[in-house]
Amino acid sequence: MEASIQKILDKYNADPARLMDILLDIKEEKGFIPSELNQGLANALGISKASFEEMVSFYHFFPQTPPGKYTIYLTNSVVANMMGRKQVKKTFEEEAGIKFGNVSSDGLIGLFETSCIGMSDQEPAAIINDKIFVNLTPFRAKEIIRDMKAGKPVEQMYLANLGDGNNGSELIRSVVNNHIRRKGPVIWDPYSPGEALKKAVNMDPVDVIEEIKHSNLRGRGGAGFPTGLKWEFCSKSRGDRKYVICNADEGEPGTFKDRVILTELPKLVFEGMAMAGYAIGAEEGIIYIRYEYKYLQRYLEKVLEELRADNIIGKDAGGRKGFNFNIRIQYGAGAYVCGEESGLLESAEGKRGEPRDRPPFPVDKGYLQQPTVINNVETLCAVVKIIKHGSEWFTSFGTNESSGTKLLSVAGDCRYPGVYETEWGFSIYDIIQMVGATNVQAIQVGGPSGTLIGPNEFRRELGYEDLPTGGSIIIFNKSRNLLKDVVLNFMDFFIKESCGSCSICRNLPLILKNKVVKILEGNGVMQDIEDLSEWSKLCKFNRCGLGQTAANPIITSLQNFRYLYEEIVRKDIEYETGFSLAEAVRESCEASDRKPLL
Repeated sequence: MEASIQKILDKYNADPARLMDILLDIKEEKGFIPSELNQGLANALGISKASFEEMVSFYHFFPQTPPGKYTIYLTNSVVANMMGRKQVKKTFEEEAGIKFGNVSSDGLIGLFETSCIGMSDQEPAAIINDKIFVNLTPFRAKEIIRDMKAGKPVEQMYLANLGDGNNGSELIRSVVNNHIRRKGPVIWDPYSPGEALKKAVNMDPVDVIEEIKHSNLRGRGGAGFPTGLKWEFCSKSRGDRKYVICNADEGEPGTFKDRVILTELPKLVFEGMAMAGYAIGAEEGIIYIRYEYKYLQRYLEKVLEELRADNIIGKDAGGRKGFNFNIRIQYGAGAYVCGEESGLLESAEGKRGEPRDRPPFPVDKGYLQQPTVINNVETLCAVVKIIKHGSEWFTSFGTNESSGTKLLSVAGDCRYPGVYETEWGFSIYDIIQMVGATNVQAIQVGGPSGTLIGPNEFRRELGYEDLPTGGSIIIFNKSRNLLKDVVLNFMDFFIKESCGSCSICRNLPLILKNKVVKILEGNGVMQDIEDLSEWSKLCKFNRCGLGQTAANPIITSLQNFRYLYEEIVRKDIEYETGFSLAEAVRESCEASDRKPLL
């Protein structure tokens, strides 16, 4: 084993549960995961070569061959396509002399596609050697390739000013902008780091949980499970030790609010983790952050150092004698399914991010099979403010069933894309006016796994009573082809991001997508629409939330835009395969110089 690789193994005590970190460090060292190391690494970790390879192959950002000295990952999100990605992609290919999915013959440039990277407010965007480039144009793509051929360091390829807020700090130095458009009364309420934690640790842990329960705070990641109830279950579970995990793997296309919180309010997030740790009796916290936000790593590590120095985390955290609580950062490696809490647990344990069967739930058997609370970034921010001001203050915002506020990531066809904090109960019509959207055809609420609604539903309100959302709002004006531009893109996303564990999730999304393609190509009939409607129902038998919602782009577009399908299907025949025998044998006939016997 090479000395540098052995040093990495020693750093993590060759613990297979830290395999994700080991691979991330190897990638940092070499730029990829050399396949010739597989057997040696498997032996050192005490796992089979097959287990090692199935884990490495699961993640998008673990290439096992050199991906190029300069590696470009260009987003293929629906918003990127709306904002001119096609021409940017074409320019990259023309200037680099290769197609996407390839590395130039000299090993200099690699071109690859990737799903949404949390930059929907400034698309088209790309990750280049872990640096974020936003608002790309064909001209900028040409300049970037020119600079690569000249051998420039990536950070010297920035031509725009550094981003606002902490984005421009010495530890981040990114051109990303926060685009904070509306600061609400909860998340952006001014606070002094550590103040609420000191208040909490002078309360009985049971009373902390009761205060969170009385606030009616529900998880802000999308599922909406009552936060206080989750903490209570975990506090009563038996285990050798307990854990708090912050889910910062916001992979839902169109969502980027957590990126902004991590940039501007990381101490609020970490304080919320410490508060959860005190309430349930945990001593260790892990924040699982999507790989796409790795550009924040040095900054976030520095913030944790400051919190330890200020006695907010670490030994006697918050000034409470005997309450020791530390936090470490765990980065992912590119897998949407790891946003599902049990898939996240598997990934954090150094395995494929395949969701677990439930029960048992994480509060009983979570990280390393110990009781674990998993909360979203925004949820943990809210608990700090609840303890600071009290539950009655929090319930004064929102609606009866949806207390507090919600951070929204708004993108697409609007004048002011960005992050908005609004009270629950805000209508879609209010949002349209607030963000400067006109000529609106449809709005996707909650990302691809959510709901596509039309103008007749713009008076609906955000909240668990009506339209729940994890935060993604994508606006489409009347110039967009909803079936071709939106539904197909979302179905491609689910096909690509399925872990492949469930046979329905592994196969049905592709079958459904092909049926939509058939309709778009003019070969569809009315029965195809009925097939889409009926077959989509099978997705509810998948194991996890990703699989269960994988047909939602089709289900909700059929519910609200069925006429778009009916306008283009053929009504003169009952059955059409779309298959042409003459076309199928054309190439073979030309190659053999014969005429088909049709």
